[in-house]
Amino acid sequence: MKFKTLCSIFLIFISFQLFSKSDSTEKFLRFKFKNGDNYRVLSTVNETVKVNGRLNHVAEIVNRVSARITEVDKNGRGFNEATFMTTENSTSSNSNGTLTYGEEYESRYWRDERGIYEIGKEYFMPVVRDVPVLPEKAVKPGDVWTANGHEAHDLRRSFANNEPYKVPFTATYTYLRDEEGVSSDSKHEKKTFQVLQVKYTLSFESPMPENVYELTDDFPVSTLGYSNQTIWWDNEKGQIDHYTEDFRIMMETYLGNQFDFTGKAHAEVTDFERTATDKNLAEVLEKVKDLDLQDVSVTKSEKGLTISVENIQFKPDSAVLLESEKQKIKKIAKIIENYPNDLLISGHTALAGTPESCQQLSEERADSVAKYMIQLGVRDKYHVFTQGFGSRVPIASNATEAGKAKNRRVEITILDK
Repeated sequence: MKFKTLCSIFLIFISFQLFSKSDSTEKFLRFKFKNGDNYRVLSTVNETVKVNGRLNHVAEIVNRVSARITEVDKNGRGFNEATFMTTENSTSSNSNGTLTYGEEYESRYWRDERGIYEIGKEYFMPVVRDVPVLPEKAVKPGDVWTANGHEAHDLRRSFANNEPYKVPFTATYTYLRDEEGVSSDSKHEKKTFQVLQVKYTLSFESPMPENVYELTDDFPVSTLGYSNQTIWWDNEKGQIDHYTEDFRIMMETYLGNQFDFTGKAHAEVTDFERTATDKNLAEVLEKVKDLDLQDVSVTKSEKGLTISVENIQFKPDSAVLLESEKQKIKKIAKIIENYPNDLLISGHTALAGTPESCQQLSEERADSVAKYMIQLGVRDKYHVFTQGFGSRVPIASNATEAGKAKNRRVEITILDK
């Protein structure tokens, strides 16, 4: 159960176009959506979880959101089509591995110029909604305003809630100062940020179901907590650049269980261009040919541009790359350097052994390739994710050795979503 797992990244979700009056120190803040805009939010959360007063686990959680504005109405509202993903490394698991690509959530909603959502009850993401809500008038450093918001938690697995569990709050906003810094999009470009502080507390008693005495499932009855956030706006670019947060959420259930989530988070927002285009496909195919890369194919899909390394060679029954394959990965790394989006490394095996052994081997081999790409400096570990499919997604018949060789592959996807 993760109550703050995704919260950190969603409060800054889709912050476009912050603009100001040129003849005044006051700044007029509004979301401004542009049809076709793409952006990504990446958040890292360090969280401690206690259950009934005892330490349950400590985790590093990485949340990723990719989104596209597909429509802007006459009132300036933007329609967002977004994919949310979260992955976790806990102290009780292999924290030295790469980040496994976790469960995806799709969400569709409108957001107006002040930041207020219109979203159906079937969507569980984003968790933090109506934050930030921008003031109706222009503001300057020192100004304070308040606005209502709510958190919407996914309790389907823990408490059998079929709709988001909504916890309301009133947030207090303070425009702290202007500050010079380096942007998330360009690690060398200096920018002047507008620094905003957001604070809210949670104190919510859940309404009791009419049939409470007939229920056998547990459910939350009270939620307490707080969130303290600092947001760095890029006024020139017109979006949030990055943000930090410290938080605590305490939840008590009908059966008397207590859950306590405490942690800190950091998030960055970056724009990106989609890579799965005919132009990029042609360019990458040409580079594959020029580098004489054998058993390598390139395809494009909704998820991104995928470079598939077939018949990839490891030491027998292991995930240790042979030196010849390292040289191949080095060449592919040179191609990928031109496309800065996040990477997904997917492992596949031929049909040999049990489904469980195939699955484990595919995960280990994806992890091996991902670690080598991180070692080469293609991306840092927070921008590379792995996934194993075992032998479940063959691209050729397993009845022949040639078919098995094609199925024994690693796919490197430059992510568009």
